[in-house]
Amino acid sequence: MALFSFEKLEVWQKSRELVRGIYVLLQSFPVHEQYTLCSQMRRSAISITSNLAEGCGRSSDKDRARFYDIAMGSLFELFAQLQLSCDFGYESDEQLATLRAECEVIGKMISGLKNALKKRMDR
Repeated sequence: MALFSFEKLEVWQKSRELVRGIYVLLQSFPVHEQYTLCSQMRRSAISITSNLAEGCGRSSDKDRARFYDIAMGSLFELFAQLQLSCDFGYESDEQLATLRAECEVIGKMISGLKNALKKRMDR
Protein backbone atom coordinates (compact mmCIF):
# COMPACT_ATOMS: atom_id res chain seq x y z
CA MET A 1 0.00 0.00 0.00
CA ALA A 2 1.40 3.37 -1.02
CA LEU A 3 1.98 5.99 1.61
CA PHE A 4 -1.03 8.32 1.83
CA SER A 5 -3.15 6.01 -0.32
CA PHE A 6 -6.26 7.53 1.24
CA GLU A 7 -5.81 10.54 -1.05
CA LYS A 8 -6.91 8.34 -3.96
CA LEU A 9 -10.18 7.36 -2.28
CA GLU A 10 -13.12 9.11 -3.89
CA VAL A 11 -14.93 9.05 -0.54
CA TRP A 12 -12.05 10.91 1.09
CA GLN A 13 -12.08 13.51 -1.69
CA LYS A 14 -15.85 13.97 -1.36
CA SER A 15 -15.46 14.26 2.40
CA ARG A 16 -12.93 17.05 1.90
CA GLU A 17 -15.45 18.85 -0.30
CA LEU A 18 -18.05 18.44 2.44
CA VAL A 19 -15.67 19.95 5.00
CA ARG A 20 -15.11 22.96 2.75
CA GLY A 21 -18.87 23.33 2.29
CA ILE A 22 -19.43 23.18 6.04
CA TYR A 23 -16.83 25.87 6.65
CA VAL A 24 -18.49 28.13 4.08
CA LEU A 25 -21.93 27.50 5.60
CA LEU A 26 -20.72 28.25 9.11
CA GLN A 27 -19.50 31.71 8.12
CA SER A 28 -23.15 32.79 8.05
CA PHE A 29 -23.99 31.42 11.52
CA PRO A 30 -24.44 33.84 14.44
CA VAL A 31 -21.37 34.74 16.46
CA HIS A 32 -22.82 33.20 19.62
CA GLU A 33 -22.71 29.77 17.93
CA GLN A 34 -19.01 29.93 17.03
CA TYR A 35 -17.87 28.04 20.12
CA THR A 36 -20.79 25.67 20.37
CA LEU A 37 -22.64 24.32 17.34
CA CYS A 38 -20.13 25.64 14.78
CA SER A 39 -17.19 24.17 16.65
CA GLN A 40 -18.90 20.80 16.97
CA MET A 41 -19.88 20.75 13.29
CA ARG A 42 -16.30 21.52 12.24
CA ARG A 43 -14.99 18.71 14.45
CA SER A 44 -17.55 16.23 13.12
CA ALA A 45 -16.82 17.08 9.48
CA ILE A 46 -13.06 16.93 9.98
CA SER A 47 -13.42 13.65 11.84
CA ILE A 48 -14.88 12.01 8.74
CA THR A 49 -11.82 12.75 6.61
CA SER A 50 -9.41 12.09 9.46
CA ASN A 51 -10.80 8.66 10.29
CA LEU A 52 -10.93 7.61 6.63
CA ALA A 53 -7.26 8.56 6.38
CA GLU A 54 -6.34 6.89 9.66
CA GLY A 55 -8.15 3.72 8.62
CA CYS A 56 -6.04 3.55 5.46
CA GLY A 57 -2.93 3.80 7.59
CA ARG A 58 -3.81 0.75 9.66
CA SER A 59 -2.19 -2.58 8.93
CA SER A 60 -5.16 -4.85 9.59
CA ASP A 61 -8.58 -4.95 7.96
CA LYS A 62 -10.16 -5.11 11.41
CA ASP A 63 -8.50 -1.81 12.39
CA ARG A 64 -9.44 -0.24 9.06
CA ALA A 65 -13.07 -1.24 9.53
CA ARG A 66 -13.10 0.29 13.01
CA PHE A 67 -11.94 3.66 11.71
CA TYR A 68 -14.43 3.52 8.84
CA ASP A 69 -17.12 2.91 11.49
CA ILE A 70 -15.94 5.99 13.36
CA ALA A 71 -16.04 8.02 10.13
CA MET A 72 -19.62 6.87 9.57
CA GLY A 73 -20.56 7.85 13.13
CA SER A 74 -19.06 11.30 12.57
CA LEU A 75 -21.07 11.63 9.36
CA PHE A 76 -24.29 10.84 11.23
CA GLU A 77 -23.31 13.28 13.98
CA LEU A 78 -22.68 16.02 11.42
CA PHE A 79 -26.00 15.45 9.73
CA ALA A 80 -27.86 15.62 13.04
CA GLN A 81 -26.14 18.96 13.70
CA LEU A 82 -27.10 20.17 10.23
CA GLN A 83 -30.72 19.34 10.98
CA LEU A 84 -30.55 21.28 14.24
CA SER A 85 -29.01 24.27 12.53
CA CYS A 86 -31.90 24.22 10.06
CA ASP A 87 -34.35 24.01 12.97
CA PHE A 88 -32.70 27.10 14.47
CA GLY A 89 -33.02 28.97 11.16
CA TYR A 90 -29.27 29.13 10.52
CA GLU A 91 -29.61 27.41 7.15
CA SER A 92 -32.41 26.94 4.65
CA ASP A 93 -34.33 23.78 3.85
CA GLU A 94 -32.67 23.87 0.41
CA GLN A 95 -29.19 24.00 1.94
CA LEU A 96 -30.08 21.11 4.21
CA ALA A 97 -31.40 19.08 1.25
CA THR A 98 -28.15 19.65 -0.67
CA LEU A 99 -26.02 18.68 2.31
CA ARG A 100 -28.23 15.65 3.01
CA ALA A 101 -27.58 14.43 -0.53
CA GLU A 102 -23.81 14.88 -0.08
CA CYS A 103 -23.92 13.05 3.26
CA GLU A 104 -25.93 10.19 1.74
CA VAL A 105 -23.38 9.73 -1.06
CA ILE A 106 -20.50 9.73 1.41
CA GLY A 107 -22.37 7.32 3.69
CA LYS A 108 -22.95 4.88 0.84
CA MET A 109 -19.29 5.08 -0.10
CA ILE A 110 -18.15 4.41 3.47
CA SER A 111 -20.57 1.47 3.60
CA GLY A 112 -19.01 0.19 0.39
CA LEU A 113 -15.53 0.34 1.92
CA LYS A 114 -16.75 -1.48 5.02
CA ASN A 115 -18.52 -4.16 2.96
CA ALA A 116 -15.41 -4.75 0.84
CA LEU A 117 -13.34 -5.19 3.99
CA LYS A 118 -15.93 -7.53 5.49
CA LYS A 119 -15.87 -9.74 2.39
CA ARG A 120 -12.08 -9.82 2.50
CA MET A 121 -12.07 -10.69 6.20
CA ASP A 122 -14.68 -13.44 5.71
CA ARG A 123 -12.45 -15.30 3.25
